[in-house]
Amino acid sequence: MKNSSRRTYSVPALDKGLDILELLSQAPGPLTIIDLAAQLNRTRNEIFRMLDNLQKRAYITRDPVAGTYSLTLKLYELAHTHSPVDHLLRAAYIPMRTLADTIHESCHLSVLSRDMLVVIASTESPEPVRLSVEVGYRVLPLHTVSGTLLVAAMQDEEREHFLQTDSSYTAMKPAQRTALQKIFDIALKNRHHLAPSSRRTGIDCSCLIGNPTIGVTAALGVPVIPGGLNEGKEKKLIPILMETADHITAALGLSGVKATPAVVSFIA
Repeated sequence: MKNSSRRTYSVPALDKGLDILELLSQAPGPLTIIDLAAQLNRTRNEIFRMLDNLQKRAYITRDPVAGTYSLTLKLYELAHTHSPVDHLLRAAYIPMRTLADTIHESCHLSVLSRDMLVVIASTESPEPVRLSVEVGYRVLPLHTVSGTLLVAAMQDEEREHFLQTDSSYTAMKPAQRTALQKIFDIALKNRHHLAPSSRRTGIDCSCLIGNPTIGVTAALGVPVIPGGLNEGKEKKLIPILMETADHITAALGLSGVKATPAVVSFIA
């Protein structure tokens, strides 16, 4: 009988190099060789040659005075060469600026990265007092309107796998899971989601960018503080938000599954 178990191979030198890069990426500041050796549970001699090689290949740099090591931008450069995210950012830049200027609200662009929602772009409102989300912000997807929309857009098998490993979902009671499934169904059908923010006072609006059937999706979101002149504004935002999302999808060379919202005139 053939052994069907997957064979694994050990590459100690590669593991050592990756351990160093990952540690430097997580460190609050540059590290000395002594710091690196201690935190990796290795001797100085074990990592000296690897540090020298990584420095020669420009992945890390060494401060000649302090003797500390830190990452260069080479990994960032590699990650953004022909990156789908880079293409998305270019496609979204002008439409997001136009949207923010038109609706006088800030907007942001989010994607799923493994088990987290990550904000990858943000365009601020021209108003002096505004609400915005910082680029790089990471949060569990089901804690946000944009994240909930992107999970809804997953293929069934992918969504099921995600939910079974998501701490927010596994902590839910059966009735809460049933209610969430209904939210998924409506959000996917409409290609947008509108709900009170779970992180602050206000309402979040989010529309789907891309084509879920090929696994290329992002969420275009707008946070709104209701009341006063903003009363009911979040519902009026949906048509122009969806139009902007469709423009970005088209700029990516994709054809999204269309949803036609009710036509609502918008006055900022």
